[in-house]
Amino acid sequence: MVAGRPTVVIVDDSDQLRRLVRSRLERSGLFDVVGEGRDGTEAIGLAYQHRPDLLLLDTSMPAMDGLEALPGILEISPGTRVVMYTGFEEPSLAEVARELGAADFIAKSHPIDRVPERLAEVVGVPVRPPRTPPLTAVGPRSERTEEDQQILADHLGRFRDIFDVAAIGMATLTLNGSVVGANRALSSMFLARPSELVGVDYGRLTSGKGAQFDEALEAIRRGEDSFTFEHQLAGYSTPQVARATLSPVQDSEGSPLFAFLQVQDITAQRSAEDRFRRSEERFRLLISAVEEYAIFMLDTQGRVMSWNAGAQRIKGYRAEEIVGQHFRVFYPAEQQRIRHPEDELRMALRDGSYAEEGWRIRKDGGRFWASVVITAVFDDAGRHVGFAKVTRDQTERRRAEEGRERLLDQQRRLLAVTGHELGTPTAVIDATVESVLTDGELSEQDRARLLTEVRTSTRRLQNLSADLLTASRLDAGSLILRPSPTTLESVLQGAADRARIAAPGVDVRVSGDLDAELTVDAVRIGQAVDNLISNALRHGRPPVLVEGHVTPPDTDRVIIEVSDAGSGVDAQIRDRLFDRFVVGSRAGGAGLGLYIVQEVSRLHGGEARYEPPSDELPGRFVLDLPRHATAA
Repeated sequence: MVAGRPTVVIVDDSDQLRRLVRSRLERSGLFDVVGEGRDGTEAIGLAYQHRPDLLLLDTSMPAMDGLEALPGILEISPGTRVVMYTGFEEPSLAEVARELGAADFIAKSHPIDRVPERLAEVVGVPVRPPRTPPLTAVGPRSERTEEDQQILADHLGRFRDIFDVAAIGMATLTLNGSVVGANRALSSMFLARPSELVGVDYGRLTSGKGAQFDEALEAIRRGEDSFTFEHQLAGYSTPQVARATLSPVQDSEGSPLFAFLQVQDITAQRSAEDRFRRSEERFRLLISAVEEYAIFMLDTQGRVMSWNAGAQRIKGYRAEEIVGQHFRVFYPAEQQRIRHPEDELRMALRDGSYAEEGWRIRKDGGRFWASVVITAVFDDAGRHVGFAKVTRDQTERRRAEEGRERLLDQQRRLLAVTGHELGTPTAVIDATVESVLTDGELSEQDRARLLTEVRTSTRRLQNLSADLLTASRLDAGSLILRPSPTTLESVLQGAADRARIAAPGVDVRVSGDLDAELTVDAVRIGQAVDNLISNALRHGRPPVLVEGHVTPPDTDRVIIEVSDAGSGVDAQIRDRLFDRFVVGSRAGGAGLGLYIVQEVSRLHGGEARYEPPSDELPGRFVLDLPRHATAA
């Protein structure tokens, strides 16, 4: 039990967050805030200066992060109870913090109104009523709490589900390089569990490239968008090479909150480059696997002189069919026209060898992607006698690499569009809160209008979060349907009501066989209808019509149609409407809404489609579903 009011020091690199927490602690009447700091170095100095009862310490800060500073604080001021206050909700991080001596670990998602009570428990102070009444300049206390809590949202991890299932290694780091969260792909590269990486300085994992890692951290702290370097992966019997890209994650004011790390194993790519540089060594290796390689000799003019079993298997010619012919027959017509085969021989003779990858032609006219090495051959007297040519069919490898690149492009696109979609609502919330906090002359009507904008932006963030989570579960094959009895009215009217809450005044009309009973996953179908209504409001014109009908004569299916008074979907994108990341040209969006609509429909045994406008009917989206779905 602490006698009198406990003294508190707050350390966080966000000025806005320090002001918010200080205000809450002082208004509680439980604490005396005696100092503030921006990083771990200042935290140690403040601990020595004030010897506070309690020190509230952020995790990710420049110069020195919270995990690095914690032991020094406790050594300087053993009586100080240190509470980690962080945006990273990692159980493993909490364990590391407590092992280092933290008295408690509070995530910034914890309701801000309850932080004083939580801290009072840490120092053993009875909780008393606030010494000052709640502020009324910004409306009811519940509204103020919601607004303040929104400020903390900038400090939370936003992409947990995507992070966990990503195919490439990912980690969140403090601004000083300590791992606070790692996904399964990254931990598998280091032959560890994700929890074992938490608290480790990533520079220690770079096999001697710690200086480059420190340079990368300094670059993102300076404001650079990203920094890439390569290092070896320890613990393997053969060398493994990783490419690491470090990017900043910033708050609404553009200040870095923490670092985001992506790591790719590029061992195969690097090995291919090394093989091209060591053509003689590669040639010996190829000879030992003649069934996998076409190995043959050319004369000085490029005519085929010999042929092996691998060449027959890859190119389709028997020896008697090809010996004596010029090797240009293996090349596409466009390369023959520009005399590319002859240029290859010229460069091989000039440089000793020539290597490339490109399309080649089989006997049957089919194309394959070939890795080719041509080496000039000389006799003992130094006379040029011909060329040795080695070809390998790399078509499957190329397809696999293209597939990986498409996956990486999709992930990069997802992160990019998500960041863009988060920008507008968070900016609106930030600006609205600032207006309410600083403008004492706001009328009740203006205040209500501003709070409505906050509600609309919050709903937009909630919808985006739901779509991201659903898309990640669809990709992972882990989305489970839970059908239950409901009615068509409940599904459709619920979606219309949610649209009106998010944007008061929108004209959404519901009609049809609303008494019809269904057995569907009402949450997922509701999400699909939400997305169709949102799509109509974003791209079309009111009113938005939501109609549901049971199909005659057997009435075992239900049709849900969503339309508006706009001109319909651009014909250029109709064929791709339900693909991921396809967005219209007139408005933004993450490009996931219609993709989710289609996949949810298919999981129910139905389909989604778009029917363009006609003379009698407007353009409309249609969900064709069985009335009674089974769990999937």
